[in-house]
Amino acid sequence: MITFVVLHRLRLKGVAPIEALIDNDGPNVGSAVANELTRLAAQGLVRERTTGRLTGWLLTPAGESHSNQLLRAELESSGHQVTVEACYQDFLPLNRRVLQVCSDWQVRTVDGHAVRNDHEDVEWDRAVIERLATLHQQAQPILARLATALPRFNSYEPRLTRAVTQVMAGDVEWFTAPGIDSFHTIWFELHEDLLITLGRRRIDEHQR
Repeated sequence: MITFVVLHRLRLKGVAPIEALIDNDGPNVGSAVANELTRLAAQGLVRERTTGRLTGWLLTPAGESHSNQLLRAELESSGHQVTVEACYQDFLPLNRRVLQVCSDWQVRTVDGHAVRNDHEDVEWDRAVIERLATLHQQAQPILARLATALPRFNSYEPRLTRAVTQVMAGDVEWFTAPGIDSFHTIWFELHEDLLITLGRRRIDEHQR
């Protein structure tokens, strides 16, 4: 199980330190993940990047291939492939609206030109935040069905709820800021999780 978790999280995050691969504060969890990374590195499935702007662990091509095999086996053994596919199809139109609301938070059209939102228009920002809260509510049934089909999806709902709660409380970094578990960050990860679970690519969505 730990092999699946470590490979899958690296697949979602791209490059990550050990801390980002630990999901609870249980005893010896950190050392277990570290030992697993060492074992996977010896098998050529992961490697550690120690220089550059982003440092941490990442998958090798062999690790990505092995992760795909584990994902296919998980989905097949769950017996819920139809449910996950249906959730993905319901996710797509909602995803377009989430991307739009995140864009509207960052950019506005003024006199026919796209300009960075300086957040001085309180009414505009309030309306965008209300749309975010509505979209979050509309995502709940999809998230619930996903979590029932594949329990590893159950982490997304509380994370998204926390981000929305923070935004509505005035901590608006939690809307789209990178580097934290903002709504946009989590939503992007959820999208990627659905794609790799079903063996899809983002580019295919633009060709629909």
